[in-house]
Amino acid sequence: MSKTVNEKRVKAVPAWMGILVFLLAFGAGMASKVAIKPAWAKEYSVQWSDALGTLKTDLPYGEGEANKFDLYLPKDGGRGSYGLVVYLHAGGFTTGDKAEDREMLSWLCSKGYVAAGINYPLRDEVHPKASVLSQSNEIKAAMPCVVAAAAETGYPIDKMAVAGGSAGHCLAMLYAYRDGRSAPAPVVLTFGGVGPSSFYQEDWGVFGLDQSDEACAELFGVMAGVEITPTEVADGSYLEKVKPIAAAEWVRHNPVPTVAAYGTHDKAQPFLASLRLKAALEETMWITNTLSSPTPATGSRTTVPSHASGWRPLTSI
Repeated sequence: MSKTVNEKRVKAVPAWMGILVFLLAFGAGMASKVAIKPAWAKEYSVQWSDALGTLKTDLPYGEGEANKFDLYLPKDGGRGSYGLVVYLHAGGFTTGDKAEDREMLSWLCSKGYVAAGINYPLRDEVHPKASVLSQSNEIKAAMPCVVAAAAETGYPIDKMAVAGGSAGHCLAMLYAYRDGRSAPAPVVLTFGGVGPSSFYQEDWGVFGLDQSDEACAELFGVMAGVEITPTEVADGSYLEKVKPIAAAEWVRHNPVPTVAAYGTHDKAQPFLASLRLKAALEETMWITNTLSSPTPATGSRTTVPSHASGWRPLTSI
């Protein structure tokens, strides 16, 4: 795929600056998620207690210290089958933990679902080579273990939803659209908010990437776990290298009913990039409740509509 350069870039953005701004923006989103609890969150939060069922923590799905998941099993055991909801934590691919979503996962369990939170190797000092691609592959490897662990304890899974916030939303969409065909149970829904889903340089102006092939190559290369050169950015061939982490490019591969929330002025997840996800969904499913908000969606709420897909850029907390 090629790209025509229509005008000379007038600003040079150092590659390290684009990466730094990206990490800071996602870090700020993570901090606000922890520090500020919106009023609506109480509707979907429950303190865990044994009255809800059984909680199994730190079950392994691999050899690494980070390859662990928590499994929430509802009290009403003995049914013929159960729905599974997997929620992947936020944190900009560099921070976060499954335990931070315990109250929400407990609420899901209280509604009769088997629920699971999954940790994955973060890009940090311990895992300096971790990328969105490697993290998505970890999630793919975890899913059969989650379903098997539920079945072994008397909770057979016949369908599943995959969800997350921010980085977790990105990974959830990748699993649903890219890997869902091989899932151990049918993926019937994916939902979440502000997850990066598309990596066209011109859409990432909030980080200055539209002004620098070098910065774009560096950041997208880190995220995709591959080497991308400024030349590849200039001629558009980099798009094939980022396709494995671009959820919007996989919607047609495995269309899954979707509820997503983005904000038109979001400074962490470029809203222009989310419009490519919307376009892909419009080609494959019926979009309903299309809204636009002038405020960021980070930390905002969404509700599941009765139709196949919902598109809700919503108000901030």
